Amino acid sequence: MAASSLLSFENEVFGLYAWYATAVTLKMMFMSLYVSQYRLRRRIVVNPEDVRGDKEKAFRIDPDIERGRRCHRNDMENIPPFLVVGLLYVLTAPTVSSATWHFRIFVISRFFHTVAYLTPLPQPSRALGYFVGMCATVSMAINVLKIGHM
Repeated sequence: MAASSLLSFENEVFGLYAWYATAVTLKMMFMSLYVSQYRLRRRIVVNPEDVRGDKEKAFRIDPDIERGRRCHRNDMENIPPFLVVGLLYVLTAPTVSSATWHFRIFVISRFFHTVAYLTPLPQPSRALGYFVGMCATVSMAINVLKIGHM
């Protein structure tokens, strides 16, 4: 199958990638909104030009905001590699079943990681969400490296 047809919605694997990539990207974007809404409701800012009123209250550390920021930062460290490696994986023409499981496991693990982080659930819950997603991405990367080396 030609690369151009692999990157088309006629290719079921690409369609799956597009769906799961969009879902996990939206999840990452909503984490930004999650942090922003806490900042607005609690009137906490990070830039001096945003201060209105009491500067000490505006620059305080809020544990809920920091937890959300750490969760969002973890998304920003893990989702872009999935997007790149996942797209390259599509070009290896994997089976629909294999691609579905790789994409699904990654996305479910990221949603679970977020729930575990924000709830918070006791460890190793969050670590499990992180490592399962990482394994899915690494597995796809190994497939890309094997085919790309041939």
